[in-house]
Amino acid sequence: MLKSFLEGLDGLTLECEARRGQACSLKDLESLRVEFLGRKGKLAGAMGALAQMGPEDKPAAGKKANEVKNALVALLESRQAELEALAAKDALSGFDPSLPGRRPACGSLHPVTLAMQEICEVLTGLGFEVVSGPEVENDWHNFEALNMPPDHPARDMQDTLYVSERMLLRTHTSPLQVRTMLSRKPPVAVIAPGKVYRRDSDLTHTPMFHQIEGLLVDKNVSMADLRGTLTAFVRQLFGAHTNVRFRPSFFPFTEPSAEVDISCMLCGGEGHVKGEPCRVCKKTGWVEILGCGMVDPNVFASVGYDPEAVSGFAFGLGVERVAMLKYGIGDLRMFFENDVRFLEQFS
Repeated sequence: MLKSFLEGLDGLTLECEARRGQACSLKDLESLRVEFLGRKGKLAGAMGALAQMGPEDKPAAGKKANEVKNALVALLESRQAELEALAAKDALSGFDPSLPGRRPACGSLHPVTLAMQEICEVLTGLGFEVVSGPEVENDWHNFEALNMPPDHPARDMQDTLYVSERMLLRTHTSPLQVRTMLSRKPPVAVIAPGKVYRRDSDLTHTPMFHQIEGLLVDKNVSMADLRGTLTAFVRQLFGAHTNVRFRPSFFPFTEPSAEVDISCMLCGGEGHVKGEPCRVCKKTGWVEILGCGMVDPNVFASVGYDPEAVSGFAFGLGVERVAMLKYGIGDLRMFFENDVRFLEQFS
């Protein structure tokens, strides 16, 4: 009886070894494990014969049963490792390392930055050089050198934020024009983009905003040069069919002075849209875009230029206003609220 028992256990090992290769999935392998090693499996069935053996045969039979159990477990575990390795290989077989990876989510430039870059590109294309300087200025560069002495009424228009009695946050980027003329001799053609600060905050004004101011100084510069330069600039920025007009105005550092209007981009200069008054130009058909003028001789005198030998023009515009017109933005506050839904439209 012991001999036939031992031969039966060896037969289980050979059968499992032959059938393990037929298990093509982990599910098939689990079925095979239950068949051989389950509570009602073939090994458990063979072990039922132990109860009928004599005491002298049971030790040898029990030892052999444990060896066979360990052998069956080893066969099934090795097949499991093989199947898992094949599954991992199949998962990688569809991977092409030469394909581009998943692009990370990227931010975008702020619309004010986009507008400033475009303005600078147009003006540098017209021959102007970009200059920069301090945002904390002294009173002389910000006011006095620009023909605004301490008692000048135009200072009331600036709503200045003072740091000390003589130091302030610049109210415009015109001080960079002064600094440039103090360090260079004519001819000069520069633009000064940057942040400016004023004590003003409402629906249409913010305490900090962006300006770009330009200056051209040379011999025999005339108002016609100013008009031609700014007309070319505006039409390159807003389109070749944009109408441009110059209106007399006043600025303390230019004489004569003018404000530049362009035909309304929303209504096309008609003053109305689908029979309704245009909300951008207020029915006028025109939108103010910048201020300009011929440099006042007193400014030349402040920087050591001879107003009899040279002449020049200056201009300045608010970047936020240009961005609102170009992108159809109706509320200035949207530039500063950091609403991702708004900003991602410019990506």
